[in-house]
Parts: sequence; C-alpha cells; structure tokens
Amino acid sequence: MTANSTILVADDDRGIRTVLAQALSRAGYEVRTTGNASTLWRWVSEGEGDLVITDVVMPDESGLDLLPRIKKIRPDMRIIVMSAQNTLLTAVKATQRGAFEYLPKPFDLKELVAVVNRALTTPRSSPADGHSDEDDEEKLPLIGRSPAMQEIYRTLARLMGTDLTVMITGESGTGKELVARALHDYGKRRNGPFVAINMAAIPRELIESELFGHEKGAFTGATQRATGRFEQAEGGTLFLDEIGDMPPEAQTRLLRVLQEGEYTTVGGRTPIRANVRIVAATHRDLTQLIRQGLFREDLFYRLNVVPIRLPPLRERTEDIPELIRHFLAQGGAEGLPQKTIDPQAMDRLKRHRWPGNVRELENLVRRLAALYSQEVIGIDVIEAELAGGAPAADANAVGDGEGLSASVERHLREYFSSHEDSLPPPGVYDRVLREIERPLISLALEVTRGNQIKAAQVLGLNRNTLRKKIRELDVAVGRGSLK
Repeated sequence: MTANSTILVADDDRGIRTVLAQALSRAGYEVRTTGNASTLWRWVSEGEGDLVITDVVMPDESGLDLLPRIKKIRPDMRIIVMSAQNTLLTAVKATQRGAFEYLPKPFDLKELVAVVNRALTTPRSSPADGHSDEDDEEKLPLIGRSPAMQEIYRTLARLMGTDLTVMITGESGTGKELVARALHDYGKRRNGPFVAINMAAIPRELIESELFGHEKGAFTGATQRATGRFEQAEGGTLFLDEIGDMPPEAQTRLLRVLQEGEYTTVGGRTPIRANVRIVAATHRDLTQLIRQGLFREDLFYRLNVVPIRLPPLRERTEDIPELIRHFLAQGGAEGLPQKTIDPQAMDRLKRHRWPGNVRELENLVRRLAALYSQEVIGIDVIEAELAGGAPAADANAVGDGEGLSASVERHLREYFSSHEDSLPPPGVYDRVLREIERPLISLALEVTRGNQIKAAQVLGLNRNTLRKKIRELDVAVGRGSLK
C-alpha cells in the first residue's frame, strides 16, 4: 500500500512541516502539509490521504480532539501523533483515541519513516473496545520529559489496552509503584481494585496466606476464613512489590497461578479462578538470584513478559527542575510555604548523585519548604543540606546495635502499614509466633546437630513439646537427630 500513498501532515511550525515533507518525499510518498486542524479535517472528510501525521498543539483545535472525529468517519485511517508536550497523559490519550503511534519531539526522521512504513503495511484489525475519555486533566502520575521517560511513556501507552504481565525494575525510590498505578489507572481494568503487597514487609511464613487467603482451621489461630490479595484484586490489578524477596514456597504457588490461571486458599481444596492483572517490581537483580538458587527461573520468565526499567535520577537529571516544581506545588497545596530555587542552586541539585532517587529529592524539597524562611532557596542552603544528608539506607537493613525486640517491632510495623487502611487477616498472633518459633527451633537443632534432647534443654522445652512443635511447624531435622 506504500506505493503512491499520500501522507497528510499537520503542524503549526512551517519549518517542521518542510523537514517532514522532504523526508517523506525521499521515501517515495506524496505529502500534503497544513498548519491548522480545520484544513486537515476538510481533507480527511473529503476522502483524501492514506495516513495522517498531526501535532497535538494546533492554532485552531487540539490534534488529540481531532482523532476520534477522524476515526468515526474513517476508522481505517492510520494516525501518527507527535508532540513536544511529552507527558504520560499525552501518550496515553493519543493511544486511547486511536493513534497508531505516538512520537515525542524531537524524534529521528528515520524513525518516523519506519513508523509510516509500518502503519501502511500492517493489516487492519477490528477496532479495540475503547472507553469514554472525560478529558479531565488529571494529575500526572509520572513526571519528566527526558528521553528515558519518553520511552517509558510510549511503552505504557502500548500496554494500556492489554492484560500482559509486567516486570518493573529499578533502584529504590525510582517510582516503581507509580508506574504500576499508571498501568492500572489508565488501563482497561481501571474500574477494578488496585491491590499492592510488599513481599519485603511481610514475614515469609505469612505470605501464602496474605496472597491466597486461608480457610477456617487451616492453621493454629485461623478462627475464620480470610480473603487473600488475589481475591481482593478480583477484576483489577495485583501489584507484587519487591518480588525478589518472595520465599521459594510462595514462588511455586504463584507460578502455578500464572500457568493455570487459578489458585486455592491455604487449607482449601476448591480452585478459584484468578481474574487479575499481575504487575511485579523489584530493585534486586533477579538473574543473580536465579544463579544463587533463590528465585525460580521459570517464574522469572512468566513475570518478565514486558520488562520496564526505570532509570535512576542521575540518568535523567534534566527532569530534576520539573520534579522540584511539582513537589513544591504539591507542598504548597498541602499548606507548606511557597518556595523557589535559584538557578545556581538548581544546577547544584542537578549535579548531585541522588542515591535515594526521586524519593530522596521529594524529601529534600519538602524539608526546604518546611524548615527555611527565605522564599528563594540559594546555593548555600543546598550545599548545607546535601553535605548533611545521610546516604539512602536500605529499608530492610537492621540498624547498628538494634536489638531483637526493636527489630521485630520494626518488621511488624511494616507488616501492619502494608495493609494501609485495612486490617490484616485474623490470626496474626499465632502466625507471628509460628514465624518466630520455626527459625528458633531450626537453629537450636542446627547447633545441637539434630540432637532433640540437647535442643529441648537449650530451648527450655519438654522433649515431647519440642517434637510436637517440629511436626506442627514442619521443621527439618538433621540425619543425626534422635527420634
């Protein structure tokens, strides 16, 4: 279809129109250009052109508003949208309204020609089920116009109409949950629930119950049936954060769900159909965990259908001013004093390495707004803040000198906070005791080389009680143990 195909180009910049026309003409296409949407609409409505390339910002009408009108009268018309706005919302709207491709400016002319060739040769399919777009300017979930973020926006826009499983990787603080929420909020499951679970914040013995729920009597303390996150996310999205911290037993059950599309509750027998979209995330290198035998390779490939890597802030420093303006405006809306950053201070912030990434930047901006009286923040303040800031700590690291009680309390606080406004399933007391008892008994047996009599003495337990605990908790006992 490429032979003698006519391309209709609409952009209010004459220079851009000229460059595009020259590139497309060299590729063998006939080209007609215009600087306004009304002329483009007239051409399309009169049946002219085989493909449209339009900018978003036009003097008389938004190119995005023109898309559904074109698709209504010419549903087979392929439309390529280009824009210098370069936001996630622009990419998503273009895709939702029927664009074949979205190209953020500036783009490579060879890429444009390749997209045009693909658009004209790709077989038409029946229109996908769309959704009504209320065109309300929602708050953008992701901020940044750097090339690295543009590629992420384009990937997200392509994924909105699918249920493909997504694996998001990136350092701590890069915004992995924001990406997961964007996939949900702009996708076809947006009317369903978004349920997040952080594997690193939940004791390993509780993860299976948290994910799949449990039946009454499934274990000590299970006094009633409890729903798991899979059931809570029915019809929506289940976000598995820090998937690299999932214990092997739960990995096996999750793999079965992904393979068979169903699961059973802990202690249950009736399979339940899983109707959720899975989005996973991790800051860890899963390939290294696979080599170490800590993560299942088959599960990795099931989760890594569409990989998205979030760049650290040091790789997208051009986004820092926009992020800072966003966080300052956000703070102002929450009652914090309005501040601005002077150019020298902004340059210094762009040179910082940001080990804590966007989260560290947000914390700094909020601190600047709350603690400093001057309206314009200068280089001296920034230097003092960056010099005094502690390096980003691993959220799961135990502090120096932290006692067992403090460590347990910290872990339990993370567990309760992971449920946000809801409460954990009933039976937390017994489940947590099992979580502590199992490693305690295992280590006692390990140091006594499996001698249950000595282990019982060390633990201060009756030998029969110890045997009962070993059976209940399914504790592995060494070969040399005394039965």
